[in-house]
Amino acid sequence: MGVSFSSEDPASTAPTGASARTRDLMVRTAVGLMQQGQTPSVSEAAEAAGVSRATAYRYFPTQSALVEAVVDHALGPILEWDSALPDAADRVQDLLASSSHRIVEFEATFKAALGLSLQQWAQQRAGTVPSGPQFRRGHRIDLLEKALGPLRDRLTPAQFDRLAQALSLTFGLEVLLVLKDIWKVDVDEMRDVATWTARALVRAALMEADTVWPEGGA
Repeated sequence: MGVSFSSEDPASTAPTGASARTRDLMVRTAVGLMQQGQTPSVSEAAEAAGVSRATAYRYFPTQSALVEAVVDHALGPILEWDSALPDAADRVQDLLASSSHRIVEFEATFKAALGLSLQQWAQQRAGTVPSGPQFRRGHRIDLLEKALGPLRDRLTPAQFDRLAQALSLTFGLEVLLVLKDIWKVDVDEMRDVATWTARALVRAALMEADTVWPEGGA
């Protein structure tokens, strides 16, 4: 889930006024196309939005930059998630519950973005990677680390990172790919399995952290 670019990326500078409206039109048009299963180029999104290519490329110099903006738009309130709950397992459950509806709603958009990521991976393997920043997914890292905040003083850094990495398998598009697409479960059951798994992982990490190993071995 998500993309990060450097602060010098032209697409990271938020326009205002008419420029903001034009950029927003581009993003919403690209969202509509990606919800239909397409992964538009900047030129294709510009044509669909009725925006000149020169203008479009000022906001989005690469397809990756455009898809970044679309993914951020689709994630919407998920990116602002926070919790004051004191229990880490409850916080993780709240994150999953708060985000699952949005992820299902924009499933096609996230799958189209994943398709671009896989395409660029194949191009990298073939030595034909296009110039410019590549599409990278990573918002879940910040969100899961925020959810696990109460455990930072209870787990070692290695234990904390491993738990966050394991929980990554319960959060985001991958849950839909495995449970909904492969197992053919409905959305409610998908959420139940993801939540059960997440809470089990937190319990396992805490049990490991609280175990006092006998001297001389584990």
